[in-house]
Amino acid sequence: MSEVMIDAADGGRFAAYVVKPAVTPAGGLVVIQEIFGVNAVMRELCDWYASQGFLAVCPDLFWRQKPGVQLTDKTQEEWNQAFALMNGMDQDKAIEDLKAALAWVRVQGDCTGKAGSVGYCLGGRLAFLMAERSDADANVGYYGVGLEGLLGEAGAIKTPVLLHIAENDKFSSPDKRDALLAGVKDNKWVTAKVYPGQDHAFARPGGEHYDQASADEANRLTVEFFRTHLA
Repeated sequence: MSEVMIDAADGGRFAAYVVKPAVTPAGGLVVIQEIFGVNAVMRELCDWYASQGFLAVCPDLFWRQKPGVQLTDKTQEEWNQAFALMNGMDQDKAIEDLKAALAWVRVQGDCTGKAGSVGYCLGGRLAFLMAERSDADANVGYYGVGLEGLLGEAGAIKTPVLLHIAENDKFSSPDKRDALLAGVKDNKWVTAKVYPGQDHAFARPGGEHYDQASADEANRLTVEFFRTHLA
């Protein structure tokens, strides 16, 4: 594991946490942060993806506002900071940073040249945008919010996408969930799986809504998905 600096398309550089798998070259994964920054949860996820055979890189998407953010979900003060950072983020520029991270990982000697993205919470939304706007080979989103508002670009999706959707996501609504499902059901590239009874962030270990059975199922499907499409 290490930290690297990646050049942004519009100038400047941002940090990214990188973990190599035991066997290389391997498929690359851009792991997209939640609203809490590249914190211990995201670093542990990168470690886990590396243990599953992928070259994982998690870029700092808050660097334009405040580099090196590492918040938790344990205090209201941290939640307030996290929402302020999310609301202050230019998501179009964040996508450009993710594309830069994708390009970076692809040319590493430890990468096969195939690479995708996987995101959580805010990152789940950005992973869906990566499917629409980048040439990533495959993309996975965990409980992204507001995806129903991005369906106008869904016709641009030409690579496999897997969406893990919490049935009772507190940051969404049944109407929005159903609109998303209806909007992607005829797109052959998109697979949307709903987790009955689950709330937002059901796959975050130690989180308020963590559910091990659902998390294990989502993670198993994610690894199988990337092993298939990044091979």
